Amino acid sequence: MPRATKEQVLHRRDEILDACDELYRESSFKEVTIKGIAARTSFSRPSIYNYFQTIEEIFLGLLQREYERWAVELEQIRDGGEQLDVEGLACAIAHSLEGHASLLRLQSTNLYEIEENSRIERLTDFKLAFKRALAAFDGCIATYLPDKDEEYRRKLCLAFFPFLYGVFPCSEPTCKQCQAMDAAEVPHAQTSIYDIVRNCLELLLK
Repeated sequence: MPRATKEQVLHRRDEILDACDELYRESSFKEVTIKGIAARTSFSRPSIYNYFQTIEEIFLGLLQREYERWAVELEQIRDGGEQLDVEGLACAIAHSLEGHASLLRLQSTNLYEIEENSRIERLTDFKLAFKRALAAFDGCIATYLPDKDEEYRRKLCLAFFPFLYGVFPCSEPTCKQCQAMDAAEVPHAQTSIYDIVRNCLELLLK
């Protein structure tokens, strides 16, 4: 049997990740299984193990892909040649995250378990994707806000990236969570990923 090309391997991985993403949008992390993913692909369940050893590795692959795609969007902002002030840059970065709800949801709820149950090689691949996004974000700040020095940008990244872990729960509270906040008289309002990220960046960058 001929060996699969690199392009074929990437296509097959993407098919698995697409199925995982679809199921995750419809259900919880614990409800997504390799059997369920196989049912939405052209693969048998044993075939999936040729690409991922655990369900956590599939989720890690999904998270890696989300970071890679977000990094590309950040690089486009960095290299766009526009004249962006603090408000414009905050809006652009906030817009870039609107399409990455899976990224925000996964890292807010299950990142520790996903990383712990993945092989070191797969985890390293993910960290490289994270590093690319980090560098692209730093590049956006350096390009449009040249008065911010390297130490400021380092501290900004240390504040902003951990902040992202809480964006999804705040933008997508469950009915049960809303009921509990109402009962406890905790103020809360419906808000979006875009608004949360933009407001945070505007405060951090001023």
